[in-house]
Formats: sequence, structure tokens, C-alpha cells
Amino acid sequence: MNVLVTPRSFGKNNPELFDRLREAGLTVLRNDTGGILSADQMRAKLADCQGVILGVDPLDASVLAAAPQLRAVAKYGVGLDNVDLAYCKAHGIAVSRTVGANSEAVADYALTLMLMTARRAALIDRRCRQKDWGKITSLDLYGKTLGIVGLGAVGRCVARRARGFDMKILAHDIVWDGAWAAEHGVERADLDRICREADCITLHTALTDETRQCINAARLAAMKPTAILVNTARGGLVDEQALLDALRQGRIYGAGLDVFNAEPPADPAWYALDNLVMGSHCAASTAGATAAMGHMAVDNLLCALGLAQ
Repeated sequence: MNVLVTPRSFGKNNPELFDRLREAGLTVLRNDTGGILSADQMRAKLADCQGVILGVDPLDASVLAAAPQLRAVAKYGVGLDNVDLAYCKAHGIAVSRTVGANSEAVADYALTLMLMTARRAALIDRRCRQKDWGKITSLDLYGKTLGIVGLGAVGRCVARRARGFDMKILAHDIVWDGAWAAEHGVERADLDRICREADCITLHTALTDETRQCINAARLAAMKPTAILVNTARGGLVDEQALLDALRQGRIYGAGLDVFNAEPPADPAWYALDNLVMGSHCAASTAGATAAMGHMAVDNLLCALGLAQ
């Protein structure tokens, strides 16, 4: 059987992951492009495959239709917005995720972006490298109000970290675990209240038709002029043009973005902003998280293909 592996970090520091696949009798096809595969590249590479370990590459109906032998999709991560789940269900293709494998790493990075944005750390670093030792006044994070949009595995990890900063925590999630929230000092709030009251808003929800551009022009306008927006989930959660306008005009204090609709973003205006900290979709890219995701993805794929030992 043939399997395609698309994530560039898969096995980079853990070559034994490829050994596990080969020892199970699988022929491994790898992403050798150095980037995210296009739909045309996916169609070509998946044509004779029974399984795929998938990153953020497109797996829509047109790609799936070109892979008639496909039996299993093992997502290397948790977001499934790049997968046509209805097609998979209709054609009996098993879909799995590496739930929990990278939660701590993503939460660490979300907090990193909060701190870097609040304290203007990237700007200070750039100016120091130019031997400019002028003082830049920034914002405090300790004791402020944090709004968490999506209180799943990552959101909960962020909430636990925020308690160490003595932050008031507001959170929004469609599925609400009142007992967990009470135990961890988290107050339920709708998205509009979070946008009005939070000093920092961090996004950890799935991208669906309901959540697409949930941070829109109106909600950005409702934020405090000292507000910080952090996104380590999906670029589509934010109306990017509205956010770009708000940052350029100084209507919010800043943003830390690890994800964009198109990566890297094409508009040069993003790169000129001093109140933006950019990431290369790397929140989960730690040695521990990539190893855990890799092994879980292999486990899930072998199980779905009936090759688990």
C-alpha cells in the first residue's frame, strides 16, 4: 500500500516515524516541494495512495475524487477545515486527528505572542540591532482581562497559564463545561462582550461557516484602543482587511498572528507594521509537539488501515 506524507516537519527530527510506516509494509511518498502542496500536486501524488498523513494541504472533493483508493486520512494536527469531511463520510474514508498532541506547545506560543505584542519586544529587538537604545513604553499583561475564543484543549491550556498572570479570564465556547470553568476561574461570555471588555483576545476555535470572520470590522471597532488580538488557530477567523486597517490606523494596540488566509500574506502592508508580531504557522513546531503529533498520526493511520500491531 502507498501512503503520502505532506507535512514538512513530519519525521524531520524523528526519522523512526518513516521506519514505522515502512515496517508496516507501506510505501511512503513524501512532499519534496519544500512548501504546502497545491490541489494539482495533491491530485497527482494521491492517485495511487491508500492513506495520507496530512498537514494543511488541500483535500477537497476534487482532490479526493482523484484518489479512488484512499481509505484513511490521518491529520497531523487538529484543524480539519482543509478536508471535505462530507465526501470522506460518503466514501467511507476514515479521518483522524492528533488531538492534544500539540496543545501545550500552541498555548506556549499564544502566550509568547501576547507578551511580545504587549511589550513591543520584536520592535525593541529590531531597534536595538540598529543601536537605537531609545525607551519604548509598552503595556502590562499581568492582572489584565483575557478573552479566550474556543475553550477546547488549547484554550484550556492558555487559561491555566493566564492564571499565573492573575488575569481575569472570559471565554466563549459553544460547548460549555461549567464545572471545569468554575474550577479554573473562567467566566462565560459571548464574543461581543469579550471584544468590548478584554485587554487581550486569543483565538482557539475551529474554522467553520459559523466562525469564519468572527472577528470582523464591527467587533474590531468595539475593542479597546489598547486591545491585543492573538490568532494561532486559522487565518479565516479574522477579516484580514478590517484587521489590517485597524492596525494601520492604531485603532487597536497590536496583534500577534501565527496564521493568515494565505501564507505568507501577499499584501506588503502587513510587513511594514510595527504593532504586529508575525509567525510562520509555527505555534506547534516544537521538538516535543512534532514528535507526539507524528507518532499519534502514525498510530491513527495504521489503525485505520488495519495494520496496527
